[in-house]
Amino acid sequence: MFKYFRNHFVSHLTECKRRRSRLVSKDGRCNIEFGHVEEQSRFVCLVDIWTTILDLRWRYKMTIFISAFLGSWFLFGLLWYIVAYVHQDLPEFSPSANHTPCVDNINGLTSAFLFSLETQVTIGYGFRCVTEQCAMAIFLLIIQSILGVIINSFMCGAILAKISRPKKRAKTITFSKNAVISKRGGKLCLLIRVANLRKSLLIGSHIYGKLLRTTVTPEGETIILDQVNVDFVVDTGNENLFFISPLTIFHVIDKNSPFFHMAADTILQQEFELVVFLDGTVESTSATCQVRTSYLAEEVLWGYRFAPIVSKTKEGKYRVDFHNFSKTVEVETPHCAFCLYNEKDAKAKARAKLGYDNLGFQLQEVNETTNTKM
Repeated sequence: MFKYFRNHFVSHLTECKRRRSRLVSKDGRCNIEFGHVEEQSRFVCLVDIWTTILDLRWRYKMTIFISAFLGSWFLFGLLWYIVAYVHQDLPEFSPSANHTPCVDNINGLTSAFLFSLETQVTIGYGFRCVTEQCAMAIFLLIIQSILGVIINSFMCGAILAKISRPKKRAKTITFSKNAVISKRGGKLCLLIRVANLRKSLLIGSHIYGKLLRTTVTPEGETIILDQVNVDFVVDTGNENLFFISPLTIFHVIDKNSPFFHMAADTILQQEFELVVFLDGTVESTSATCQVRTSYLAEEVLWGYRFAPIVSKTKEGKYRVDFHNFSKTVEVETPHCAFCLYNEKDAKAKARAKLGYDNLGFQLQEVNETTNTKM
């Protein structure tokens, strides 16, 4: 029992350490923080207040939403109470019978708050109303009506924009849990599976990758998170993907690939993070979205391929079995890309040394006679 808990604790610490070392999480969030930011730069987000509001979490957004309306109602309720107090419309001033108040039926702060609410949300019960006696009350009514429209437009627009953000569409794009390395078309390739969980397509999809690692330049400079381009393609290329069913994208490990010098027994010793990006336009809203995920060295399986996922039913329909989406099958794979290319070069040289038989060639004997005349 103690051994089980110890192993569980060690694996949990390893998992936490791995999460901290990952720049991009599996669901696309970036693990980065900014330190020692200049004081004036801290308020840059307030300049672009619209983007700041959209990026807020829902609990903060709803707090601002409720506070904006309650605060404006209470503020203008207080102003309506001041108007009634200055004009001596309140009952404690014992107004005369022929006294015309600025606002009818405001008897205290509570009734002033209710009138403010009715004015801003245009309820208009008809019991409380502004008279033509006070120009100050008319001006305050105009200001509250304009400000109420602005608050309504901004807050409702922010909530609608957050609901319809393409980030939510990106949640319906999923990547395989692991990447695999195996032969494909006679070449050693790194393969990743990606699926669209909706029937609506992503238009103009483009997929690419970045390999993040720490490198040291010839001058001795250490570059953390050095980015190397990793090209991914499908059978038809890497742009305008027909993303109606799960696709297996692959990167050819050739001499220009950053994986060329890695091998099956050394890849786990490497420290890198492969970040994969998928850009596309949502068909229903025409909004551009990006999906991200990442793979560490221990999440790249050498000598495996993905299990089949698409089948055809008896009715003639194509069926996608997501039970096998991240399932892998072990296959025979070269130990390294360098070994594969050496094997191909050796076979090419061996063929070059051998002769080739021409099956259409026929040998005919010719008898030559020499006639000598004296």
